Amino acid sequence: MQERILGSLKEHFGHAHFRPGQEAVISHLMAGQSAVAVFPTGGGKSICYQLPALLLPGVTLVVSPLIALMKDQIDALTARGIAARRLDSTLGADDYRTVMEQLRGGQLRLLYVAPERFNNERFRAAIARVQVSLFAVDEAHCISEWGHNFRPDYLKLAGFARQIGAERILALTATATPPVLEDIRRVFAIAPECAVRTGFYRPNLELRSTAVTAGERDGALLAALQGRPPGPTIVYVTLQKTAEALAERLAAAGWPARAYHAGMEDEARAGVQEWFMGSDRAVVVATIAFGMGVDKANIRYVYHYNPPKSLENYAQEIGRAGRDGEAAVCHLLFCPDDLNVLENFIFGDTPDAGALHSLLHDLFGREAEFDLSLHEIAARHDIRPLVLRTLLTYLELDGLLEGGTPFYSQYRFKPLLSSKAILERFEGERRVFLGALFRQAQKGRTWLTLDADAASAALHCPRERVVRALDWLGEQGMLELQAAGVRHRYTRRRMPDDLDALATALHGRMAQREAGELQRLRQVSDLAGLQGCHSAMLAAHFGEMLAVPCGHCGGCLEQTRPRPERGGAAIPPGLAAALAPLLEEKAATLDSPRAIARFLCGVTSPKLSHAKLGGHALFGALVAVPFGQVVAWAEALHVES
Repeated sequence: MQERILGSLKEHFGHAHFRPGQEAVISHLMAGQSAVAVFPTGGGKSICYQLPALLLPGVTLVVSPLIALMKDQIDALTARGIAARRLDSTLGADDYRTVMEQLRGGQLRLLYVAPERFNNERFRAAIARVQVSLFAVDEAHCISEWGHNFRPDYLKLAGFARQIGAERILALTATATPPVLEDIRRVFAIAPECAVRTGFYRPNLELRSTAVTAGERDGALLAALQGRPPGPTIVYVTLQKTAEALAERLAAAGWPARAYHAGMEDEARAGVQEWFMGSDRAVVVATIAFGMGVDKANIRYVYHYNPPKSLENYAQEIGRAGRDGEAAVCHLLFCPDDLNVLENFIFGDTPDAGALHSLLHDLFGREAEFDLSLHEIAARHDIRPLVLRTLLTYLELDGLLEGGTPFYSQYRFKPLLSSKAILERFEGERRVFLGALFRQAQKGRTWLTLDADAASAALHCPRERVVRALDWLGEQGMLELQAAGVRHRYTRRRMPDDLDALATALHGRMAQREAGELQRLRQVSDLAGLQGCHSAMLAAHFGEMLAVPCGHCGGCLEQTRPRPERGGAAIPPGLAAALAPLLEEKAATLDSPRAIARFLCGVTSPKLSHAKLGGHALFGALVAVPFGQVVAWAEALHVES
């Protein structure tokens, strides 16, 4: 078996030897065991599922939240003659149909999907009929609610893997601390001996940190760029507008710089990425949207113009430098005033206690079986959609609710043949059924709309038959099909003993998450001001203890400059008077000190968006003031009123 594995490595990927950890992971998988791989960014995690995909029967299903990674890996695999495709939100109807036909026909070795794809009932029904030899989960740290990037959809992946009969699971991550690794093992039922962790520390990365004020930062960045030989460079920023403005300033100073962020059109982003990949001098000023899956080995510099929100994010971002093994510099320009913006992101995710009370009374005031639109519920109770998904997941894990298969409330289809031509292809009961199904659709100018639940009730058939029929007709090219209005099914398993007590407990849990995120941000601040080996501190965070200091980071080579004091604008004395008319007019929206603080600090919420307060002159008026200080001011305002 080992000879066969090494032969495939050489034949398909051109490598004579494995990198550290790869062979152990692949051996576990080929022996039928599930495994987890914790390799540093650039450590070769993808080979751990791409190579077994060629040796195992059936298909390897790769779950990843990174569309850029999917595209890049599929291009590389296709160039090697390996059948790999993806399903993501950018695919049109024809491409989707082609991929599903290839999947059912056994033509694919690898299929890449986002975790949200399992919310699609059509996909779940299709994949359950296919042999899934390997279920690979990238960015597996997202499964841990105490990790730095918890995603509720990840918690359900283990259940999905069981439902579709996946034969083995591979969890992959670059940023699992020891507690997060234990979470991954527990959820996916991976044995301790099948958890493979390689060293985190990379000696070719030189970690530098410079404490700066906001006024000093541009000069410090330009001085750093000018003082080092040119090379492919990423400059990370927090906000999209910062990416645009800084790229313009660097370009004006003579640097080949372009901005990259999620607010750009797909074509523009692709153009910047292609330009960067083909250049040995390019400077990309980017939000964290850039770099995910970008396989450029010779990135020489990674600068942080704004601090990352955690050491895990920092490790991921600097891990894109020096993948060719040559020296690379990772330079953090730490400005304490930037912490306000990052903290505001965190505070914006914690709902008010009143919002949790109203949510629970809504959910548990329904019938035992119900469905809901996350968007509608989020807006009704002023809870961000991702936070709402987290709360619903908590209720599932506590045994109060059980989530069912999400479904689309409406299907739209455009016949590509006449109804007569379609029906002539069928006989007997199937022809009668399809004719009756077509009559249930409401006709528009071009598209017909069908309510699947109403159709199944009218035709006295299971809803699944309606969906399967439409899906099959779409795959056969008889009609173009679109689904909309996703709704999530839930069953109440038991009533809480005390709804108000549960709301209080959930609010405490969210406050604990908030405290954890703030602590992660403080760890970044601690690293920036560390009077010692930065490499050793970062490695220790991920469970690796260096025997001696690295000797080449900023903390080892020079005295770290003391951090400047965190500033913060004062609250204008006339603000209360200016705000009073708005508080009276929008009392239902600005109904708590925290809601007022979100508004003044420029933190959006569903309720603020619905009230169209984002364009108000006072929205974000206190963005430079720490959030806690604004909450305290708003609490005093409430007491006075």
